[in-house]
Amino acid sequence: MSYALRGGGRPKANRRQTESHQACLNRRQDESHQACLNGRGAKEEDEVNGRGAKEEGEANYPLRLRLLSGVLIGVALLFAACRGEEEIVPSTATQTAGAEQLRSVSGFYLLNEGNMGSNKCTLDYFDYSSGIYRKNIFPERNPGVVHELGDVGNDIAIYGGKLYAVINCSHFVEVMDARTCRHLTQVSVPNCRSLAFDGGYVYVTSFAGPVQVDPNARLGYVARIDTLTMQVTDTCTVGYQPEQLAVCGGKLYVANSGGYRVPDYDRTVSVIDLATFRVVKTIDVAPNLQCVAADTRRGMVYVSSRGDYTSASSAIHAIDTRTDEVARRIPVPCSTMALCGDSLYVISQNLSWHADAPSAQYVVYDLRQEQVVSHSFITDGTEADIAVPYGLAVNPENGDILVTDARDYVTPGRLHGYSRDGRRKWSVTTGDIPAHIAFCLTL
Repeated sequence: MSYALRGGGRPKANRRQTESHQACLNRRQDESHQACLNGRGAKEEDEVNGRGAKEEGEANYPLRLRLLSGVLIGVALLFAACRGEEEIVPSTATQTAGAEQLRSVSGFYLLNEGNMGSNKCTLDYFDYSSGIYRKNIFPERNPGVVHELGDVGNDIAIYGGKLYAVINCSHFVEVMDARTCRHLTQVSVPNCRSLAFDGGYVYVTSFAGPVQVDPNARLGYVARIDTLTMQVTDTCTVGYQPEQLAVCGGKLYVANSGGYRVPDYDRTVSVIDLATFRVVKTIDVAPNLQCVAADTRRGMVYVSSRGDYTSASSAIHAIDTRTDEVARRIPVPCSTMALCGDSLYVISQNLSWHADAPSAQYVVYDLRQEQVVSHSFITDGTEADIAVPYGLAVNPENGDILVTDARDYVTPGRLHGYSRDGRRKWSVTTGDIPAHIAFCLTL
């Protein structure tokens, strides 16, 4: 795989059934890269080498599953001492109707957040050539890793042949081999949130302090990690509780939420010059910022505000990176969004403390026309089957749309695959709170 794109989940404002007031406001568990998806990514360093190796075991998976079953059992027993009394649960394979031969996309990883405190973050993989969805692949690939992935998966992406997963409440970034999903290392970043990449570095937002609502919470920061040494080489202080971030025009745009300081939310986007790794401008936008997607072709960065859940409504704001000013406000409430080509796909809900969550709309905003062109990218009526729309991603090759359903937040969710014209092609059961997707590209 030479590079990948990924998309993310939605805000935490509607996890009222299972999480505290704090998580409901502040835990955005999720986004994507600049080539296509949420516009937040970068090419992997080995693109020029044309690496086309696919995820281990993609080809002839049913046969290999049978051949390897005995080996997996042996490996589980071998590492039982390392893991104490923990049982290694083998992955499960489900045949879907989503098999197709694509030129540049071999599959995708899906990171399931798991409810806060449950230590149930898991990783799934979908193979396009076979249509097989493999659930919970990390334990069998890494039987010697105690506690597996950890507590609350918040973002995922592929860069330089490595798969990065942000594990929020475990306070580290898990680094794996992108082909085999085998553990390479962990990089400690406290209360880490989201990822972006540029020039051989990983940029990770951090809330910096403990996971708790605190009106005196400290400013957050962005950590810069060298992808060769896997060490944090520098940090840059930004606003309060920074969430998603994206690279555009040699600058890093960071959405500050201020969610731990409720109701005194942050309203700003921090603009970091990547050459100096220092904040060069702070843009006042709107309260409680969350998602970020970069349209690098037009030099625009789109940032969503969740509002204050009372009088200030959720909306999307377009920042012109030539002036670093807000160019326009798009009156579309946003739970999560994914940028692909000339379209911004949005799961649209305006959440409020004073009312139950409204029904979601599935909006498409045309970046060229600068207007909404559809209020429902799901066209066959199956949106009625989605209890809690949570994660969103768009296949950069065929335009298929992936929507995850968190359901009740404590039991396995669902993943739905839609064609570009909005008709459901397949569905599958996932781990708990499916949210963040990284596409595996072969070109």
